[in-house]
Amino acid sequence: MDAEAQESFREFVANRSSALLKTAVLLSGGDRHAGEDLLQNALIKAAGRWHRIDEPEAYVRQVLYRQQVSRWRLKWRRRELSVAEPPETGTAPDTSGAAELRLVMRGALARLTARQRTVLVLRYFEDLPEGEVARILGCSVGTVRSATHRSLARLRALAPELAALGPAADEQRPSRDYSPMEVRP
Repeated sequence: MDAEAQESFREFVANRSSALLKTAVLLSGGDRHAGEDLLQNALIKAAGRWHRIDEPEAYVRQVLYRQQVSRWRLKWRRRELSVAEPPETGTAPDTSGAAELRLVMRGALARLTARQRTVLVLRYFEDLPEGEVARILGCSVGTVRSATHRSLARLRALAPELAALGPAADEQRPSRDYSPMEVRP
């Protein structure tokens, strides 16, 4: 590849790699590392034929699609691998409680009004002080306090199961002086 073609290829990669990476990640099922590998292999193929390519982005996208189909076909044929001894596997910690808490919390937040949800998200999930929440919402600190209190009460009423799941999740979170399910004095 001559110097002009190299510069053209570098410029193409600099300008289009982020958009192509998004496509590659989506093609690989959301796995960023697999998407990066897929894009890198497609760019290697494009670099070898750069002087003959009329539409570089269309060419690279076509290579991405075809490579992903080829990977899928290879995985289909190599689903099982027979070995003499089963591999040793360590036991992973049980994170189902945290996942259950996230699902319950997401569902409960969805049932709140937009204002209640906004106050709780800004206050507890974004961990903003009351003054900052008041500034963002354009209201007084007292309004934020009362809205937080009412929103937590409604959240408890909508999802009483959160109280049962709360302490286990608190152990996994960084230490705080309060829990989102407790009203601070």
